[in-house]
Amino acid sequence: MTISGMTGFGRAEGAQGDWTWAVEARSVNGRNLEVRFRGPPGFEGLERATREQAQARFQRGQLTVGVQAKRSEGGGAVRLNLEQLERYLAAGAPYVARGDVALPQLDGLLALKGVIESEDAVEDPEARAELEAAIAASLGQALDDLLAARRQEGAALAGLLLGFLDRIAELVALAESQAGEQPPAIKERFARRMVELLGESASEERIVQEAAAQATRADVREELDRLAGHVAAGRQLLAADGGVGRRLDFLTQEFMREANTLCSKSASAALTATGLDLKAVIDQFREQVQNVE
Repeated sequence: MTISGMTGFGRAEGAQGDWTWAVEARSVNGRNLEVRFRGPPGFEGLERATREQAQARFQRGQLTVGVQAKRSEGGGAVRLNLEQLERYLAAGAPYVARGDVALPQLDGLLALKGVIESEDAVEDPEARAELEAAIAASLGQALDDLLAARRQEGAALAGLLLGFLDRIAELVALAESQAGEQPPAIKERFARRMVELLGESASEERIVQEAAAQATRADVREELDRLAGHVAAGRQLLAADGGVGRRLDFLTQEFMREANTLCSKSASAALTATGLDLKAVIDQFREQVQNVE
């Protein structure tokens, strides 16, 4: 079985020079492939790499990929933002002049937000490219882990879906045996009504003709044949390569259409009950299909 689910999680970590990073990728169900990326400032190229790698692995699902990168203490340059410092001094000058506050101390000024800036940006283009390539490799590892998790979910889904198809096939076989009992039951019921209305004058020929017409309208052989064909198609899809979720979803609609027609044509309580059981199993099948990529 090669089908894949759409729920999973993957994680990878890496380090290069004075940089360390962690990548997390998770996904949930989605009608199409949607990729959301969160990364550190200055690494805009990683978003494009994430989308390209995700599109190479997945067809559907809402993916969220996050990258956290950190430079070690002392690895980045430290800069004194004199402009920000001057703003703080200018804002506090009137209060110092009135004697409302004491003269600011250097340690207090340096602790103010924005006065000391850490320059984590990689200035050398070649070094930046190497760092981004290393993080992109970790992105691939996290997405591979996510792919493995989704395939594991797909293996579990395949077992459930095959079980539902087996149950549908059993109910179709039961409905076929019950449908064979409909023509004589229709004739008997119609004959009884004719006798009630016309008495002994009811003709056997008319009873046969009307019963035959009703039996034709109640014939469900085409619906049963199509249901059996849908079961075979479902098994083929579950054994196929690639994303089959959309095709399985369409097949589920066809299943339900035939089951509804079967119930509407039924002329016996037993066949109606089987048709309702079919609809219940098909609905369970449909719920699980929503999880297939």
